Amino acid sequence: MPTDFLENIILGNAISSYLLAIVTLVGGILLANLVRLIVLGRLKRWANQTRTDLDNRLLRLIETPAIYLLYLGSFYISISNLSLHPILQDSLQVLCVILATVLVVQLTGSLVEYGVRVYWVANRKDATLENSLSALVPAIKVVVWAIGLVFLLDNLGFDITAVVASLGIGGVAVALAAQGVLADLFSYFSILFDRPFEIGDFLIAGDTVGTVEHIGIKTTRIRSISGEELVAANTDLTNSRIQNFRQMQRRRIVFNLGVTYETGQDQMAAIPGLIEGAIADAPHVTFDRAHFLSFGDFSLNYEVVYFVETSDYAVYMDAQQQINLAIKAAFEERQIDFAYPTQLLYLANNEANQFLGNGHGRQQAAPVN
Repeated sequence: MPTDFLENIILGNAISSYLLAIVTLVGGILLANLVRLIVLGRLKRWANQTRTDLDNRLLRLIETPAIYLLYLGSFYISISNLSLHPILQDSLQVLCVILATVLVVQLTGSLVEYGVRVYWVANRKDATLENSLSALVPAIKVVVWAIGLVFLLDNLGFDITAVVASLGIGGVAVALAAQGVLADLFSYFSILFDRPFEIGDFLIAGDTVGTVEHIGIKTTRIRSISGEELVAANTDLTNSRIQNFRQMQRRRIVFNLGVTYETGQDQMAAIPGLIEGAIADAPHVTFDRAHFLSFGDFSLNYEVVYFVETSDYAVYMDAQQQINLAIKAAFEERQIDFAYPTQLLYLANNEANQFLGNGHGRQQAAPVN
C-alpha cells in the first residue's frame, strides 16, 4: 500500500516526514517569491510614481534581508519536525540563529541609515548636516551590531550576565574618567539635531564673537572678527545664551545726536524732517522715527530709529556713513551746530574786576573745553 510505503523509516524519520519537510521548504520558497513578485513589485511600481527616491531606497534596503529571512524561516520550519542526530540538529539550529541574527542586524542598520537620510532631506539637504550624519551612521551601526552579538550569545546558551555586568561597570568607569569628553559629545549631538547654529553663522555666545568654521565632536572653531581662531568646547556653547544672526532679516538701528542750546525753535522743529530725508536717501534702509528726546547737560538730544533691510553688517555701516554725511551737510546748510561737551565758568564781581584789571578783557565768560 502507498501509505505503508510512506511509513517506512529512513535515518530515524518516516518517508512522509521527509516529504512534509520538502513540501514545507518548497512552499516557503514559493511564498517568498510571490511576496517578492506581487507585494514588492506593486510597492516598487507605486514608489516609481512618487517624486522622491527615498521610498525606492527603502524597498531596496529591505528587499534582500526580508526575502532571505523568509527562506531561512521556511528551512527552519521544514526541519523542525524531523528527528535528526543531536549534533546535526544543534548545528543547524545554531546556523539558523546566526544567519537570522545577521540578517536582522543588517536590516536594522539599513533602516537606521534610511531614517538618517530622511532626516537629512527634511532639513533641506544641508551639506554640513550630511557630513555629520554620515559620520554618525557607522557609530549607530556598531551599537546595533553589539546588541545583536549579545542577543546571539544569549540565544546560543552563553551566560551573558557577567558580560553585561562587566560592560556596565566598564561603562561607568569610562563615563567617570571621560565625563568632560562625553559632555562635549552629547552637546555635539544637541548641536547636530537641534541646530542652534551651523557652519557660516555669525554668532555671539558669552564672550565669544565670530563666524562658525567647524563643528567637531568635542569643540567648535570660530573665526573672530579680529581674525584669530577661537576654539570653544561644545558644552560651553550649549550652556551659553547664543545670539545667532543668520535668521535676522532686518537690523534695527538706534542712535542719538545732540545740538547746542543756541539752536532756534524753528531749527529744532525742522531737525526730524532733515534726518528723515537723509535716511530716506540711503539704500536698503527704512526710516522709523526721529524725536526730540531730552534736555542734556550741554545739548538738546534727539533719538533716531531706522531699519536696515538686510543682516549684512557692511551694508549697515555703509548706510550709517551715508546718513551721517547727509545729516552733517543738512545741518551745515541750516546753520545748526552739533553739541560737544562744554562748560561755562562765571566769576563773581570782585574776581571779575580783578581779572579785567589784569588786561584779560571778557575772557571770563569764554567756554572751557
